Amino acid sequence: MQTWRLDDGRQTLVLAARTARLPEVVYWGPALPKEDDLESLARATRIDVTGGMLDENPDLSICPEAVRTFPGQPGLICRDSDGTPLLPKFCFASDKRDGSRLELTFVDDANGLTLTACFETDAHTGLITCQTTLSATRPIHLHWLAAPVVPAPQSADEMIDFTGRWCGEFQTAITPWTPGMRYRENRTGRTGHEHFPGLIIPGRGATNANGEAWGFHYGWSGGHKMIAEELPDGRRQVQFGHAARMETEAATEFKTAKLFLTYSDQGLNGCAVSFQRHVRDRVVQFPNAARARPVHYNCWEAVYFDHKLPVLKDIADRAADLGAERFVLDDGWFGERDDDTTSLSDWEVDPRKYPDGLTPLIEHVHSLGMTFGIWFEPEMINPNSNIHRKYPHWALGSEDQTLGRQQKAMNMALAEVRDFIYDRMSAILAAHDIDYIKWDHNRVLPMPDAAQTRGSYALLDRLRDAFPNVEIESCASGGGRIDFGILERTHRVWLSDSNDALERLRIQHNAALFLPSVVTGSHVGPRHCHTSGRVLDISFRAWVAAQRHMGFEMDPRELDDREEAVLREVTSWYKHNRHWMAKADILRLDSHDPSVIAEIQVASGGDQFAAFIGKADTSAQIAPRPQRLTGLDPAARYRVNLANKIAAPALSRGDPLLKHEDLEVSGQWLMTQGVTVPWSFPNHMWVLEGTRI
Repeated sequence: MQTWRLDDGRQTLVLAARTARLPEVVYWGPALPKEDDLESLARATRIDVTGGMLDENPDLSICPEAVRTFPGQPGLICRDSDGTPLLPKFCFASDKRDGSRLELTFVDDANGLTLTACFETDAHTGLITCQTTLSATRPIHLHWLAAPVVPAPQSADEMIDFTGRWCGEFQTAITPWTPGMRYRENRTGRTGHEHFPGLIIPGRGATNANGEAWGFHYGWSGGHKMIAEELPDGRRQVQFGHAARMETEAATEFKTAKLFLTYSDQGLNGCAVSFQRHVRDRVVQFPNAARARPVHYNCWEAVYFDHKLPVLKDIADRAADLGAERFVLDDGWFGERDDDTTSLSDWEVDPRKYPDGLTPLIEHVHSLGMTFGIWFEPEMINPNSNIHRKYPHWALGSEDQTLGRQQKAMNMALAEVRDFIYDRMSAILAAHDIDYIKWDHNRVLPMPDAAQTRGSYALLDRLRDAFPNVEIESCASGGGRIDFGILERTHRVWLSDSNDALERLRIQHNAALFLPSVVTGSHVGPRHCHTSGRVLDISFRAWVAAQRHMGFEMDPRELDDREEAVLREVTSWYKHNRHWMAKADILRLDSHDPSVIAEIQVASGGDQFAAFIGKADTSAQIAPRPQRLTGLDPAARYRVNLANKIAAPALSRGDPLLKHEDLEVSGQWLMTQGVTVPWSFPNHMWVLEGTRI
């Protein structure tokens, strides 16, 4: 028997193979002692054989093989160059260790195939990164290739994955484990609002702060497939890979995206912290990591396509006065872009709106102490555009395809298309002092195609190399392209097109299972929300935005004196705290009141925290229930302040201590008894500041 183990100090993953077969993951959980005998462990995990079963249980390997009588979904489905189905049977060839990295290679000489699985641990973040590569001696056709397959725990009753829609991203879907399969596939050609490529499996009784959990994320921007299957014998497997049949051409090599795995004994938050730290410290490459995240102003919901230089200058003046540090010019500056039916791909400044080009606006923005950002949608083209009329074959898909937002996608697999887009974008960036791109993607593809995603990655990589100081935001009708693959090439995500603070509160809460605050854009929207129709108070809108990378996206001319004062105050609070919040862990809080959505952000080192207690609905009981905190040192003492105590309404008539003075108490008390905040109406946020004494 062959065995291998991976350790990062918090978790251990053990692989074992009988004879020369593909190995199985026989253990994935809390760190094991070094002296544990792995062969004995592997033998001890084997399940028994009884009536109605095969004489030997087929391996649930890192790539389950149909040819070995595996009763579930195989990890590889492929065809030879002439279309003949292949049934590979791999045998061990070699292993290679390089520090925290393990590479295992297996061959099928009869079919001319080689399978390589790589695993890498990270002691800082607590993530295991793994990836599968398939090579062939001649071009073959791929239907399905899974990243290394792992068993799901038997101690779990359910799984949590994610669905959503435009303006309603990161909705949780809770599915019980039952015999059979949870099959989820996103074939839209982008990461998608509908199926974020993540999965969390909580152990029985797990909460945000307590119990066991196993986390998965597939870092690919082109659509994925997930299989969570319980076999007839009770074993469970989880597979992730590209959406099936995305490789439209025969090839000699195929590679999955990276699959990120983590185990937690601290509830869902343990998984969340690992994902957050890995994105922040390993995946995203900021041009200047020491630079404070600037407060945004985006003009989209103020002017839409109606660009007038005097109006934009006036708005920029007001935004800077409120505390904005970056002005982003959104859609409508190019071609003849008066609405969303025209000019995508005509990336030249509209002389009707900007007769002297963009320079007068940019110079005005810079004179106010703000930097300048600009909107592009590089991968898209309108039929009503000069470029489509000249190069109709550059559009992906059939001529009679259904349009989305009056547009088609450019065929990013074509080098000439990428060269054209690069030339147009680089001309704008080279001619102007621009430090930020909002990169949008407002429609799904007419068909899934992995080459499209690889082409988009190549364009992003080329622009990053040419303009290393320009930050890029990934936006796709809001949160339609958020994954670790796109974040290797960008620096921020636009979490949702909804600036409704009530919707944002929930979306941010669930997205925190994977995303740190430093990359998560959140803006103060208009008083009357353009996407939901709700009217929400400025205090609630501002504090929800201050939970993440803060910005404004409204017409500042609508603000009255009180709203301006509140927005300045919250923006000032954000600027005062963003230096430590940038490295903070976001921990979701378990609340005894289902109307409350709450979190705590704990600074690196644990000396400081901020807790955001959002009330999203009317509570069933009259008085607020105590809110337990988490992630603190139980033996330490903390000074706790209610940062926005002046926001207590007139109907808050009692005398809880935090309305008048600071609280000094142990971490144990804060995590066991919890903090009692004043009464409030729905759609209100209480903000607690804590400092270790």
